[in-house]
Amino acid sequence: MNTNVLDNQRPKLVLAQPTSRIKLGFAKHLKLKRAQDLIEAIAWSTVVAVVAMVLIDGGFSSVKDFATGLNAFTRVSALVATDLLLIHMLLVARVPWIDKFYGHDRATLAHKKLGKPVLYIVIAHFIASVWQYAIQDGKNVIAEYVSLLSIQDLVFASVSLALMIVVVVTSIKIARKKMSYEAWYLVHFTSYVAVLAAVPHMFSMGSDIHGKAIPTIFWVTLYLFVALNLAWFRFLAPIVRSMRAGLRVQSVVRESSDSVSIYIGGKNVGSLGGQAGQFYLVRIMNAKQWWRPHPFSISAAPNDSHVRFTVGNRGDDTKLMQSLKPGTRVILEGPYGVFTEERRTREKVVLVASGIGVPPVRALAESMASRPGDLKIIYRVRDEADAALLNELRHISLLRKIDLHVFAGPRANGHSWLNADPEGRPDLVRLVTIAPDIADSDVYVCGPDGWTKSVVNSATRAGVPAHQIHSEEYAW
Repeated sequence: MNTNVLDNQRPKLVLAQPTSRIKLGFAKHLKLKRAQDLIEAIAWSTVVAVVAMVLIDGGFSSVKDFATGLNAFTRVSALVATDLLLIHMLLVARVPWIDKFYGHDRATLAHKKLGKPVLYIVIAHFIASVWQYAIQDGKNVIAEYVSLLSIQDLVFASVSLALMIVVVVTSIKIARKKMSYEAWYLVHFTSYVAVLAAVPHMFSMGSDIHGKAIPTIFWVTLYLFVALNLAWFRFLAPIVRSMRAGLRVQSVVRESSDSVSIYIGGKNVGSLGGQAGQFYLVRIMNAKQWWRPHPFSISAAPNDSHVRFTVGNRGDDTKLMQSLKPGTRVILEGPYGVFTEERRTREKVVLVASGIGVPPVRALAESMASRPGDLKIIYRVRDEADAALLNELRHISLLRKIDLHVFAGPRANGHSWLNADPEGRPDLVRLVTIAPDIADSDVYVCGPDGWTKSVVNSATRAGVPAHQIHSEEYAW
């Protein structure tokens, strides 16, 4: 690596003081699980409440034939789908109290899993509704639907359904692989339009809400709760905090042939509250990039003068970010993620990184509480002479007496996460050799998705319990 490139712009490296004390033990994990159980119980209780209100209102007592049965189904399906849809939206509102307990990736994964069931219930509601009216009016289903389009609120509802189908279809793994992040971002932004378009017919035509005080209060409260969380945490708070701090690019420093470190400074940067291991959604406020943010981990423990991100050239906006000009305004959304020392339960820690997955590992190595020998770092790189942040990791490891193991070269094979071994040892054997007490350690892994899964598999086979393995996907 050419360490002199842009060094005239490199702020002086001042390491943060590591954490002095950290609470450890399995009880810490149990406390987290209880909090998650409580949040999930509250979420499911809203679904139970919705069904209970329909039953109390005699929702099924009037069922006498197929048409009235369809009517009862449309009532329940509409309300359950709406409730789940609001939970679905809240999961990606980036609210701190969800991120704190689940992390951005788990919340996003739950959001994805909930998308299809919500769509299926909405489609079933749509078919049952039109079918019911067709039976009552003595028309075929298509003719009935065309006549219903004379009602404006049902036009909005139809638009909502169409947008939901588009959003869910583009969330399928095969479709996502064929879409750029920017295209996916634009399509999924329409999910907010879909939710808003469904509101009018729910309140104007829904017999379980219209003119009934308790259901109206329940739904208005639920909508406001989700809307306010979305509006503040996803949109307004990042803008207000970033503008107040006057965040701008301070300098861009070359770290390797395909990565740079971007230093972002402003007033009272320390008040942003990020921790080593967390990430921000970085929105570059220039003509080409202002409309969509990208996730990047902090690559140095936070301080009061700047926030630093190390960004690899991986296409789209990351290529443009290699040559950002100092003074460019930036908006930071976050911090997000639970790839932090707060999740640590053991004294021993193994930090594992590959390529551009090194930024959060480097930040954790700087800030984690440890005695000599407590921390081990495994860093797999393509070329040791051109590895991002390797010199800094060596410096930190020397000062803090951390065992650093660098593995350079291509992966041994498609299933291996390490380079070829002259002795032919499998990854599991090499991992246990490096960290004999790994089963009694916390393992933090950051790198490409497939590579990360291989590391996690090795750690699991080495006897590391699931709650001691920490990895985070920047899901979209």
